[in-house]
Amino acid sequence: MNIPIVYEDDWLLVLDKPSGLLTIPTPKNETRTLNSILNEDLKDKGLSYRLYPCHRLDRETSGLIIYAKGKSIQQKMMEEFRKKGVKKIYIAFIQGMLPKDEGNISYPIESRSALTKYKVIEKRRDLSIVEVMPLTGRTNQIRIHFKNIGHPLVGESRFAFRRDFKLRAKRLCLHAKILKFVHPVTGKELSLLATLPPDMENFLKKHQ
Repeated sequence: MNIPIVYEDDWLLVLDKPSGLLTIPTPKNETRTLNSILNEDLKDKGLSYRLYPCHRLDRETSGLIIYAKGKSIQQKMMEEFRKKGVKKIYIAFIQGMLPKDEGNISYPIESRSALTKYKVIEKRRDLSIVEVMPLTGRTNQIRIHFKNIGHPLVGESRFAFRRDFKLRAKRLCLHAKILKFVHPVTGKELSLLATLPPDMENFLKKHQ
C-alpha cells in the first residue's frame, strides 16, 4: 500500500494512516493491518529491525501514527505518551451546531476519567468543523464524548444510529492532523502535520 511517510529518522517512523486500516490485529486475528504491512515490507527489503506502534488509531480514523524502530525506542515513546508529553490535535466533522464554540467534555469512559478539549473552527449548515485535543487517551474517547453531548461525529455508526442524524458519510470523519512532541533520543522538538485526506475534503466540497 502507498502509505505516506510524514517523518523518518534512525529511531522513528511517522505515517499518515488511511481510514479503514487497523493498526494491529483485534481478537479476530485480522491478517491485513498496518503493523503487518510495514513489517512485511521491511522483511522484503532484507532489513533486520521491526517496527512497533507507539499508540493506536481506530480503524476508521485517518492521520498521524508513530512507529518505533525497535522495542527500546517504543518504550521511550510510550513513556512520553504516559507523561502527556505528546500533543495530539484531530479534525472532526460534527453533526449539528455545538452549543459553545470551545470547551471541554468530561465524561468517564469505562469508569476512568476522560477529558477532551475542542474548538469550533468553522460552522456550516448541519455541520461543525472542530479541532479536537484529547487530554486523556481512552479508547474511542473522541467518538464517545461527542456522542455523549448529542453531537456525534459525521459517519459514526458504532456509538450512534446514522438514521437519527441528517448528514451521511462513507467513513467516520475523524483525522489525526497534528502531533507535537520532543524526540525521545535527540531531544529535538517535532511538530508534524497530515493534511485532510481527499475523501474528507470532498465531503466538505459537497456541504458548503
